Amino acid sequence: MIISRTPFRISLFGGGTDYPAWSSKFGGTVIGTTIDKYCYINVRVLPPFFDHNHRIVWSKIELVNEIDEIEHPAVRSILTDYGITKGMEIAYNADLPARSGLGSSSSFIVGLLNALSALNGSMISKKKLAQEAIRLEQDVMKESVGCQDQIWAAYGGINKINFRKDGSFNVSPIILTKQRKIDLHSSMMLFFTGFSRHASEIAATLIENINKKERHLHQIHSFVEDALKILQNSSSAIDDLGELLDQSWRMKRELANGVTTSNIDEIYNAGIEAGAIGGKLLGAGGGGFILFIVQPENREAVKRRLKKLIHVEFEFDTSGSKIEVFQPG
Repeated sequence: MIISRTPFRISLFGGGTDYPAWSSKFGGTVIGTTIDKYCYINVRVLPPFFDHNHRIVWSKIELVNEIDEIEHPAVRSILTDYGITKGMEIAYNADLPARSGLGSSSSFIVGLLNALSALNGSMISKKKLAQEAIRLEQDVMKESVGCQDQIWAAYGGINKINFRKDGSFNVSPIILTKQRKIDLHSSMMLFFTGFSRHASEIAATLIENINKKERHLHQIHSFVEDALKILQNSSSAIDDLGELLDQSWRMKRELANGVTTSNIDEIYNAGIEAGAIGGKLLGAGGGGFILFIVQPENREAVKRRLKKLIHVEFEFDTSGSKIEVFQPG
């Protein structure tokens, strides 16, 4: 039995510039972090004593004989692409709901690839893990996704990721003092809006709009360097990061229909009125988790104002996808 643990991520700045339709022309950059909320993938070869060849456990329990009968699109695509013919049992559990803007789909794929590699007795590098996840999502599954989520899931940490025009990428850890990291963490508040959505549908619209939204995306790209200067200059107030996040969110919401909704706007405005400096909806948009930058003294006021939402406490993750249980026999 193999169990992999893969983190979810919080994207801060640069989202949209990681889509190949953009980065292949202009390059792209994002910054963000993974958090200590994970998905767990349990994989083993299914013993030959059952009426079915494959058992897949997610929001459903699938008992099937052929791989092409599997409903879960990622599992079906990966097993087919890798030519796996032996019976498999694959079970998924997670700390937070899927389709919520935290890169859960990519975390699932990275975690499954990591577990399958371990089952075969090999350790896959973080870079190869990210590259394979990107290939599977974009080329095999034909999903309208960018490239950042797979990299966050594989590498973990607080990073700057550069996307080159040739399709390659570079991951650079953002070096912060211990106090700066504490200040950043204490200013972040994460809430679940209660709405889940299929991000690829919104992302497809965004990709279609890329040529019409060049000014917006260039501005979003420029926010990354501004944010880095704030983060790495201990004399800069974290408040400045909140104000920049607010500007970035207002720019992002213009990229495509569906990025925001009246309900999301109501939540965002309520958070700002309660004392948050800025924030953003995580992921492509439409629902999921919303992040606010809040001065520590205003945290309770924001929490009270958004009391109908689930507030999620978290810590930063640094490990990326890892094998928690390794018992291949």
